[in-house]
Amino acid sequence: MKKPNVSVLTWTLGVALWFGGCGNAQREATEAAVNAAQTAINAATSDAEKYVPDQAKAARDALQSAKDSVAKGDYTAALKSAKEATQKAKDALTAASARKEEWTNTWNNLNQSAPKTMSEVQAKLDAYKKSGKLPKGMDQIQMDEAKAQYDQLKRGWADATAAYKSGNFADAMSKAATLKDGLAKLKALLGIQS
Repeated sequence: MKKPNVSVLTWTLGVALWFGGCGNAQREATEAAVNAAQTAINAATSDAEKYVPDQAKAARDALQSAKDSVAKGDYTAALKSAKEATQKAKDALTAASARKEEWTNTWNNLNQSAPKTMSEVQAKLDAYKKSGKLPKGMDQIQMDEAKAQYDQLKRGWADATAAYKSGNFADAMSKAATLKDGLAKLKALLGIQS
């Protein structure tokens, strides 16, 4: 029986250990990238969820893809997804900051103009009620509808304000846009000049 060549066995074991070590290093580097992506997403989540939820979800989805690839041992795909998740988290944070500024400015402008406009509409409705005269071209049914619309807009403004104060900015901005359009139509209906 022929004895195995010790130098060949040693070389084979060395190559196996080297490849195993490379796999270990690749796995560790990939896991570090996944952890970095998780950290980036955690840092972006608070604002991104409020202002750019779709981008926040895209970052989370890329991170999940990276984690799934690590679980399958596909470190190349995992590393790619981890890098993508980190970039998406950074992009979401930048977009959230821009949208926050935009919505804050829009809200501040509306917060100044809406109460004034609501007061003008209320004063006009009160004046018509007191005088007993209806605006030209308007009948009592239309006036009753205008009053109901005003009451609805008043509730809408209260809801928008509550949503904004509670941090539900997307809902507040949606309600505010509806309010702004409704007030403009009601002003035109009642003949209030801008």
